[in-house]
Amino acid sequence: MEHFVVSARKYRPQTFKDVVGQQAITNTLANAIKNNHLAQALLFTGPRGVGKTTCARILAKMINQKETPDPDEDFAFNIFELDAASNNGVDQIRELIDQVRIPPQVGSYKVYIIDEVHMLSQAAFNAFLKTLEEPPKHAIFILATTEKHKIIPTILSRCQIFDFKRITVTDTRNYLANIAQQEGVNAEDDALHIIAQKADGAMRDALSIYDRVVSFSGNDLTRKAVTENLNVLDYDTYMQVTDLILENNIPQLLVKFNDILSSGFDGHHFIAGLASHFRDLLVCKDQKTINLLEVGEQTKAKYFEQSQKTSHRFLMEAIDLANSCDLKYKTSHNQRLLVELCLMQLASIGFDFEKKKPEPKIIPASNFEKEAVSISSEKKEIVRENEHDTSSPSEEAELPENDIATETCAKEEEEDYYSEESPATTDKSMEVEENIEANSEENQRNPAPEPESESQPVTKSPTKQSLPEIKREKVSGLSLKSITKKKELAEKQRAMMPAEEVMDESFNEEEMVTEWKNYTEKLKKKGEKILASILESQTPVLKGKDIHLTFPNETMKLDLEREENKLMNYLNKKLRNTHISLKIKVDEATSRKYAFTPQEKYEKLKEANPLIDKLRATFDLDV
Repeated sequence: MEHFVVSARKYRPQTFKDVVGQQAITNTLANAIKNNHLAQALLFTGPRGVGKTTCARILAKMINQKETPDPDEDFAFNIFELDAASNNGVDQIRELIDQVRIPPQVGSYKVYIIDEVHMLSQAAFNAFLKTLEEPPKHAIFILATTEKHKIIPTILSRCQIFDFKRITVTDTRNYLANIAQQEGVNAEDDALHIIAQKADGAMRDALSIYDRVVSFSGNDLTRKAVTENLNVLDYDTYMQVTDLILENNIPQLLVKFNDILSSGFDGHHFIAGLASHFRDLLVCKDQKTINLLEVGEQTKAKYFEQSQKTSHRFLMEAIDLANSCDLKYKTSHNQRLLVELCLMQLASIGFDFEKKKPEPKIIPASNFEKEAVSISSEKKEIVRENEHDTSSPSEEAELPENDIATETCAKEEEEDYYSEESPATTDKSMEVEENIEANSEENQRNPAPEPESESQPVTKSPTKQSLPEIKREKVSGLSLKSITKKKELAEKQRAMMPAEEVMDESFNEEEMVTEWKNYTEKLKKKGEKILASILESQTPVLKGKDIHLTFPNETMKLDLEREENKLMNYLNKKLRNTHISLKIKVDEATSRKYAFTPQEKYEKLKEANPLIDKLRATFDLDV
C-alpha cells in the first residue's frame, strides 16, 4: 500500500506563480527580491488557508537562490519555523534571539517564520521588540497571523504588513479543475463549484473537501455525489422552492420543507440559503450585476430563466422576509413554525401586490333623470328670485363688516335647513324609499324624456313639491336676525305643507304584533341588530289604540325613543290607523336578580315545605 499524501501538501505551490488568488502580494514580494528592496520584518495576515505560510516559505527559498545556480536547493538549514501557539513564552523568544546572532553557513540569509504570532504572551512580545527593530543583516523575520488585532501596536509598527484576501470561488474552482485533470478525475463544473463555495475562500479547505469527495465517488465527481457527501442544499432545491412560492402553492411548499428537514438539513441553513438564492436572482435581473453571480455558465442560464419570472419588488420583499427569519431563528422557541410562517408569507406576496378591487356598480342615469331636471329647474327659479330681490340701504348699512364676511356661512346653513326632512314629511319618507326599488325597473324601460327648451313646463318630483318657495334674505350666520329669520322660515314651511291623511281603520293585537315582528326583521336586514334585539326583548301589549311596553332599564327606553318616529310611521301605514301611540314604561324591579347563599336557599325551601327541616335533622345533613 502506497503512502497517501493529501492534496494540500502534494500540490502546495513551490513558486510565486503557483500561488492562487494573491497576485498583488506575490508580485510585490518578487519585485522586492529582484530590486533588493526587501524589509527585514514582514507580517502576513489574512484568513486561514489562503497561502500565508506557503508564501513565507517561497520567499525564504528565493532570497537565497540569487547566489546559487541550483534551482533544487531549498536551503532548509537557513529556514526556521516557530509555532507561537506552543512556544509563546519568554524563554523560547530568548533562545530565538540567541540563534539570530549566528550567521548562515550556506546562503546569505537566515529566515525565521513565526506562525500564529498573535499567541505570544505580552512578556514575549516585549522581549522580541528590540531584536525585531534592529535585527542582524543576515536575519529576516516573517510573522504570520489570522488575527492581526491581537498583536500589540509596537510590533505592527516595526513590520511591513501584507493583507491576504480570501480566494474567490472562480479561482478555487479553476485550481480544483486543474488538479482533477492531473489526477484523471472526471469532475463536473457544478460539483467543483459547490466544493469552492463550501470552502469559503480557503484553498486548504477546498483541497481537503476535494479529497473526501473523491474518496466517496471515485473518478466520476458529480454534483449529486458532492451534495450527498457534503450534506448541502444545491441550487435545484432552492429553485423548486422558489417556483412553489411564485405559484402561491402553500401546501406543497410546506411538504417540500418537511422533506428537506427529513433529509437531515437544518432549518437555519435552509432559510439562509434561500435568502442568498433570492439575492442571486436579483443579481441576474441586470446585465451590469450578472458578473457577481459566481456560478457556471449552465447554472447561470437557469438562474437567468427563473429571474425573468420574478419582479424587483417581489425579490426585495422576499430577501427582507428571509433575512428577518434568519435573524430571529436562534432566539425563537418554535424554529420550525418560524420558517414555515416565513414561507407562507413569501407565497402570499403575490396576493398582497395584486389586490382585487370590487367592480363598480353603475346605476342607470334614467333612475334619477326626472329628479335631476326638477332640482335644476328649482335652482333656476331661486336664482331668478334672488336677482330681483333688492334690500333697502338702511338694512345693508346695519350689517357690520364682519357680518359680510360670514354671508357664505349663512347661505350654507339655510341650504342645510332646506335639505332636512321636516317632521310632516317623515311620514311619507319610508313610502318613497320602498317605491324606489319597485319603480327602478319601469324607469329603465321607459326613461323620462329630456326637456326640449327652458320654456317647456317641467314636472317636479313628489319630494320637492312640498318645499315652499320662500324668498331668501342676506343675513349673518352669527347674528340674532339670522335666528329670527330661520324661525320664520320654519313656520312658513309648516304652513305650506299639505295636511296629513287621517286613517282610522280597526285592527287587533295579533295584527299589531305581526307588523311589530316584520319591522324587527327589517331592522335585522339593515344591520341594526341592537335595536332589533330591544324590540324582540319585550312583547307589546295593545290597550285601545295605545301600544304599551315595559323595559327593565332607562337605556333601552332611550334607544327605542330614537327609533319611535320611524316605527310609528311604519305601523300607521301598515295598520291603516294614524291614532296609534306608543307608551314606554321603565320598571327596574323586573330586572333585579339576587344571588342567594346556601342558607337562604334552605330557608326558602323550608318555608315552602317544613318537612325538609325534619329530613335534614333525621339524616344529620349539612346545609
